[in-house]
Amino acid sequence: MATGRRVARVAEMVKREVSHMLLQEIKDDRVGAGMVSVTEVVISGDLQHAKIFVSIYGTDEARAETMEGLAAATGYIRREIGQRLSLRRTPEVVFHEDRSFERSVSILSLLNQLSQERVEKESTEELVDTEELVNVDNLEPLDR
Repeated sequence: MATGRRVARVAEMVKREVSHMLLQEIKDDRVGAGMVSVTEVVISGDLQHAKIFVSIYGTDEARAETMEGLAAATGYIRREIGQRLSLRRTPEVVFHEDRSFERSVSILSLLNQLSQERVEKESTEELVDTEELVNVDNLEPLDR
């Protein structure tokens, strides 16, 4: 078993190398269908398995195409990782789509909507309070 520090260091190196490969070396058009970025790499304690989480920006069709392209390029990516990192055993590579960015955007929009509704509710309550303070029907004419 590798130490936690070594696992983290290898994960960071894998992330850097895979990001470089996605940007400059993989020629598959399916991978270029959506903007792809590596968000996280999780490596098992024995350095035998690597889960690579990718964030894909684009339509659902582009996401599906990109994931197919990444699955097809898994062998190439694994071989390149083994050559570049000089590991005793090259980890098995599995790609997973990371949708955390989309979830965070939807949560943020819901929070903004709730905040806007709160502001509107408070402003209408203030108007009701001021109308109660100044009741036009009870005003008497001024004597001059």
